[in-house]
Amino acid sequence: MSSEPPEDAVASRMHRLGWAGAFLVFVLAVTMGYSLWRGSERREVVNLPVLRAVPDFSLTDQTGVTVSKESLRGNIWIADFFFSRCQGPCPQLTARMAEMQKALAKAPGVKLVSVTVDPAYDTPEVLRKYGEEFQADPEKWKFLTGDPEVVKQLVREGFMQMLAEEPDGEPVHGTTFVMVDGNGMVRGVYMLEDPDLISKMLLDAGNLLREQGQG
Repeated sequence: MSSEPPEDAVASRMHRLGWAGAFLVFVLAVTMGYSLWRGSERREVVNLPVLRAVPDFSLTDQTGVTVSKESLRGNIWIADFFFSRCQGPCPQLTARMAEMQKALAKAPGVKLVSVTVDPAYDTPEVLRKYGEEFQADPEKWKFLTGDPEVVKQLVREGFMQMLAEEPDGEPVHGTTFVMVDGNGMVRGVYMLEDPDLISKMLLDAGNLLREQGQG
């Protein structure tokens, strides 16, 4: 049985509890600080590789406006390749771009660019109607057409994408997305079949925005 007076026992317990409380506060502060540091570390810029330069080009969008490498300068843009009459993978490609448009609604520094590989058929008017089916915002999402030879050279040599023709003349093309930075350099290539496609492109777009000081 303790011989301490009741007042001294209470004071002693309060003293110990005070030190315990101080220690708990210290642990919580360290833990929170570490968590914030880790969060900050995760937001640091991840330097994506520079794969190649996009060559100069001049095409026409669905509103009849000329779009070029220079007019896109300063913007990060994600490109894909399709044609409006396609019954194969094109609807899936365009659906993924529509998802990106929604996800990037509050990121004005990122544009979407869909280049038709059937420019003889896909006039600006055809592309306008096609874009409307996917609720494309012409300011955010450009559907491009133009001279067939310019398109062919851009797709094959500029973006290193497969482009051929069936015996009936229908285009055969790749199913990849390409991310380009504000200086016109290719920084990422993504496959349609990747189950993490959207999250990867959003992550890399965020890294490029931070790299350019816009994130």
